[in-house]
Amino acid sequence: MAALELDPALEKRLKKLGIRDEDLTESFIRGTGPGGQKINKTASTVVLRHTPTGTEVRCQRERSQSANRYWARAELCDQLEAARRAARLEEQNEREKKRRQSRPRPKGLQEKILKTKHKRSEVKKSRGRIRSND
Repeated sequence: MAALELDPALEKRLKKLGIRDEDLTESFIRGTGPGGQKINKTASTVVLRHTPTGTEVRCQRERSQSANRYWARAELCDQLEAARRAARLEEQNEREKKRRQSRPRPKGLQEKILKTKHKRSEVKKSRGRIRSND
């Protein structure tokens, strides 16, 4: 298979995400959809699989196989970046949730809660047994 020429920006993204060529499994299949005889006869659709994460990308954006190889790598970067962003956001949300749960209640709210508890205890105290004075 011929080496793919990538622009420096995409190479930088791949390197930043830790994607190596050895981790990618690339296969070519016939495309689907409009295009007639050309699309039915040529295997220009690229299926790119990143083995460590199991992420798979299919790209049929262009008519040429080499252009689809480039775009498949770009889409793979997009997917992995989105997954990492989602994981970071989830971790941040968990930290924030724990912080909110463990912070002390505001003084006004605490006083209001104690006031209603005291009122409730007075109601319960008044339920005592009625004694006659005989």
